[in-house]
Amino acid sequence: MTSDTSQSLSKVTKNILNQYGITLNRNLGQNYLIDRNKRDQIIGYGDIDKDDVVLEIGTGIGTLTIELARKAKKVIAIEQDENICRILAERLKKEKIDNVELINEDALSINFPKFNKIVSNLPYQISSPITFKFLDYDFDLAILMYQKEFADRMNGEVGSKNYSRLSAMLYFKCEVETLTHVSAESFIPKPKVDSTVVKLTPKDNQIEDIDFKTYSNFTKALFQHRNKKIRNALIDSRHIISNIDKKVLKMRLNEIEDERLNEYLKRRVITLTPEEILYVSRELNPIFKE
Repeated sequence: MTSDTSQSLSKVTKNILNQYGITLNRNLGQNYLIDRNKRDQIIGYGDIDKDDVVLEIGTGIGTLTIELARKAKKVIAIEQDENICRILAERLKKEKIDNVELINEDALSINFPKFNKIVSNLPYQISSPITFKFLDYDFDLAILMYQKEFADRMNGEVGSKNYSRLSAMLYFKCEVETLTHVSAESFIPKPKVDSTVVKLTPKDNQIEDIDFKTYSNFTKALFQHRNKKIRNALIDSRHIISNIDKKVLKMRLNEIEDERLNEYLKRRVITLTPEEILYVSRELNPIFKE
């Protein structure tokens, strides 16, 4: 197997895929980066040193993995495709790299070993759930590649088309910084959209875990109906928060006497800031108790 030190990343990638008879499936998010400069730039953003344990989701044949392993103390590499995982294992053996813990599992269904950084070209079809899963872990920083449209929603401004559950959830958890854009031409197979590399830096917890869980439930319920008024959105998505009966919830909402809270109930979901959603969730959570 040829090392990528003397050939273009595109040629190396194609040679490996041809050698093993692998046909990549765009629908499974198997878009492999073939731009060496972008690969090196992404790894550089991670500022990796020999004290770092790096988590990588969706390793593919090791485009990032091998270079990360040369810089880090350890790489935890998770790849769901069994055949691709086997190819990567052989590449690591050939390169005499022994600091990679290769896990052939679905990243959404397992607990991650301890790590302090994340660097990944994520499978795009799991962008949302894997990002929310990252929020349950402590880490120093994450360098992640997403579809550009998804990355735009991570920093969506209140009231804009990009304001979403994602941006509202990340607000209390991470600083979100756009680092660079990556053309569709930088991948095989070529995806239909361009990509964006984003840096997530965790914030100190501004709300307690119990409040964030409540906030999370309300945010999910509200953004199911982002253009509706708060009152109607909560009624329609009440099942996300609790099993309360629709008639009971309507009655309790009608009995609210607090003027400030009633004004919020009349506003549309996309007009509320994360702080306002937090306030509403704290104030209304008791009435959702059965």
